[in-house]
Amino acid sequence: MLLVGARLAGEQGLFDLHLDGGVVAMIAPSGTAAAPSVVRRVELDGRWVLPGLHDRHVHFSQWAMASRRLDLAGAASAADAAALVAASVAAGATEVIGFGYRDSLWPEPASRAVLDAVSGAVPVVLVSADLHACWLNSAALRRHGVEQATDASGVLREDDCFRLVREIDDVADDVLDDWVAEAAARAAARGVVGITDYEMRWNRDDWARRAASGFNALRVSFGIYTQHLERAIAEGLHTGDEVPSTGGLVTVGGYKVITDGSLNTRTAWCFDPYPGLEGDDHPYGLATVPYDELLPLMIRAADAGITPAVHAIGDQANARVLDAFEQLAARRQRGRAASVRGSIEHAQLLRRTDVARFADLGIVASVQPEHAMDDRDVAERYWAGRTDRAFMLAELTAAGVELALGSDAPVAPLDPWIAISAAVGRSRDGREPWHPEQAIEARAAVAASTGRRGILPVVGGTADLAVVELDPLATSAAALRTMPVAATLLAGRFTHSSSVG
Repeated sequence: MLLVGARLAGEQGLFDLHLDGGVVAMIAPSGTAAAPSVVRRVELDGRWVLPGLHDRHVHFSQWAMASRRLDLAGAASAADAAALVAASVAAGATEVIGFGYRDSLWPEPASRAVLDAVSGAVPVVLVSADLHACWLNSAALRRHGVEQATDASGVLREDDCFRLVREIDDVADDVLDDWVAEAAARAAARGVVGITDYEMRWNRDDWARRAASGFNALRVSFGIYTQHLERAIAEGLHTGDEVPSTGGLVTVGGYKVITDGSLNTRTAWCFDPYPGLEGDDHPYGLATVPYDELLPLMIRAADAGITPAVHAIGDQANARVLDAFEQLAARRQRGRAASVRGSIEHAQLLRRTDVARFADLGIVASVQPEHAMDDRDVAERYWAGRTDRAFMLAELTAAGVELALGSDAPVAPLDPWIAISAAVGRSRDGREPWHPEQAIEARAAVAASTGRRGILPVVGGTADLAVVELDPLATSAAALRTMPVAATLLAGRFTHSSSVG
């Protein structure tokens, strides 16, 4: 294939790109190189070509399911959420599963009585937007056998919630695979060629099954959780390995371990207590994996060749995870372990001294800039006086820390342009930018969204490409959010085309 008349970000003039055997075989000023004998010639008419985009952190099955659940994103109170449930029950639902409520700023707390009043014997499970809490009515608590795990609120948090979500996510393989294929097509339409999937499943078999059935829309790196770590080691999995018979599209990812909760659920582990929670059992949030368990788990994974990818949101959680990475580094220096380059997933609230530790240790900051837009008001309430240390993209970048942008879908939409816009503009919905001193330039945001491939396609590189209508380096932050994507190619074949090809 010959792509003719392309623009490249930051470069002058037009270029032709010859794609052959799944790689970029040639890039030359348009019309200057002898045209190869090609099967297909595609006129780009001055559109911009970038490396294809990667979403570094998704929960793909849950993202595929989210659009099929009751949408609670607009609920501004427990009464609002209950009204949506009531409408669903009145329409004949025999079970209500909802997603997307954010209760941290509600005027009243969630309670099972509020749900019971509108649902009766119909089981109701509502999953919070951050995935760290579930709100159930009495019928659902009985159905799932979790009455003893909660109180009058009907809310399950952290591990109790995760167990329940895995239960309600138990959809037949063929049904889920169809939903996944639809979600993958939507992702490709936004220029996405790859994802890192942190679904809490034994994901290798899921993605191998899909590839065997013809799925080829995305590259997938899948995470491994603690409950599957020994199985992964026993089966000889190593981060970066290709899964056989998947055409190179499915690879082993990192070891995901969740060390604290989230801001919206008020369980992110912090050095300072949450206002209003001083008398609570966990006023500082939750350390969901104690350090004396975390370090051995990270060592076990790293020694087996599975790179740690550790969830940490609060500043105390991030500090302790960096402590653990320092211990891994010390073991390497003593010759007791192979080199490992891990990541911290989220890294939302940091001490400034810990920014330098990210850089010194070579830890990737896997961040989701749109969370700053979702959480800004919550952060101002619960992290009051500390929000200058929240979502510190500019300071991490200035320190030389590698950023990898993602969505955490379904927490935020699986659309890298939304993440890029949030990173560049620190704003949404016409509001004033929030801590604009932590914004980064478009060049850095795009580079952090291409899976370490920078902003330019290169000769010899894989022909995973996105073709867009606007110059990503000269477009406003607001316009980046809705960047028109003309085409997406994976290994030189179209996975999406709206106006070219």
